[in-house]
Order: sequence, then structure tokens, then C-alpha cells
Amino acid sequence: MPRLSAGLVLFRRISGRLEVFLVHPGGPFWAKKDAGAWSIPKGEYSPGVDPLAAARREFSEETGLELPPGEPIPLGELRQAGGKLVTAWAIECGTADNIVAESIHSNTFSMEWPPRSGKLAEFPEVDRAAWFPLDTAQEKILASQQEFLSRLARSLNP
Repeated sequence: MPRLSAGLVLFRRISGRLEVFLVHPGGPFWAKKDAGAWSIPKGEYSPGVDPLAAARREFSEETGLELPPGEPIPLGELRQAGGKLVTAWAIECGTADNIVAESIHSNTFSMEWPPRSGKLAEFPEVDRAAWFPLDTAQEKILASQQEFLSRLARSLNP
């Protein structure tokens, strides 16, 4: 059974331009990576758990933001290179939803750092978030998640 993950693609329309909300992973491995390093807010869940509920929970845990009340648009599943199966939905944000990327507050994780030092360091799971125009987001997001953005664009412009 593959590991399961669920996430959300928030999007908004600003002056006719489509923008999506992406998060950048925290920790020393990702610190200096930008293009191809960003992700949709997502996380793992156990079999039997509602994947949309898991996606909503992960958004809150990774950003500390309140999810806007929009109707979820299914974007389907994608298999990641490591075998993980990711299911995603898109939710439109209005200007009144006040999703401010600079105000995120993520949960944290611990790892040995520096390597083989015997010291545990704590890092945010997500160290920053940003709104990107769709074409820029396609460059920023992990290659394994690019198809979610393509699916979003097709669903909005059939």
C-alpha cells in the first residue's frame, strides 16, 4: 500500500491573472533551494481517513491560517517519484478571505543538526509561503506536483 498524502491548491484572481498559494519546506536541506522546491500545503494521512479532511488539517498545521470557505475543486491524484500517492483539491480565495502569505506560522519538526553531532534542532515544516502567478508557480513547484497546477488551469478554462 503506498503512503497517502492530501493537499490543497489555493488560488485567486487578481486583475484577471490567476495566482496560486505555495509553501516552501523548512529545514536545512531546503534552505537554499527555490525553483522546483515549493509545494502545495499537504501531508500524509492513514487509510480510512477522509483525504479532504486531511488536506484541510494539513493546510492549517503547515500555515497556521484559516482555510477560506470555498467549494473544493477535485484535482485528482498523482504518484510521486518515491511512490507516495497525493490527492489534491483547489479552493478559490476571494480578496475578503485575507490569506496573507507573510503571516504563516507552521508546525515544527526535530532532526539531528548538524549531521552526526548528536544535537537535535527544531525547524518549521514550512518556512515561508507566497502567492505566485500560475506560470511562475509552475517553475517554483516540485516537478511531481506541476500537473496539479495544469489541472487547475484546465478546470478553470475548459
